[in-house]
Amino acid sequence: MSNINNYKTIRATFNKDTIIVYQAYNDKIADEAIELQKFGSEFSFNRMTWIKPSFLWLMERSNWANKVNQNRILEIHLKRDFWNTCLRLAIDTDSSKSNGNVKDAQILVQWDPERTLRGAKLNIRSIQIGISRDMINEYNENIEKIIDVTEKVKKMYSLNQNGKFDKSKQLLPKIKEYKVV
Repeated sequence: MSNINNYKTIRATFNKDTIIVYQAYNDKIADEAIELQKFGSEFSFNRMTWIKPSFLWLMERSNWANKVNQNRILEIHLKRDFWNTCLRLAIDTDSSKSNGNVKDAQILVQWDPERTLRGAKLNIRSIQIGISRDMINEYNENIEKIIDVTEKVKKMYSLNQNGKFDKSKQLLPKIKEYKVV
């Protein structure tokens, strides 16, 4: 994937083998995923799924795990080889609207405003990747582990509600720029 600049920079938590992405689900899907360390029969393998390396963007999207069917936050450790494959196959929804490639894409990319702990939009974009039903099984097979971080999210939400943003900030994942290879 080319054309990534400072405005559109992938910021994530990763090591040499995995990158962490986040998703929000209901209890049935989350419980099964934690038990299996993969997605199971409660998860829909027949529709696109969106993964996000931005913790704060997902907090905005899920209202800190307070939205219906988004009350559980999963930290998914995904093999970097698969992540890099997704980036190579990705069609950017912003730049592709006019040429029709989006509907046939295996992988879609959207760039959404990054957020602060208080939910304010920043003048930078965070990537989210849509994995089509054609590649969902491959996504599932490239998960190294799944951790339920809902309790941490609830604690951070409570700290934020009480104006204790400094304490909440200490619980944020450590991120750095992800260089596209």
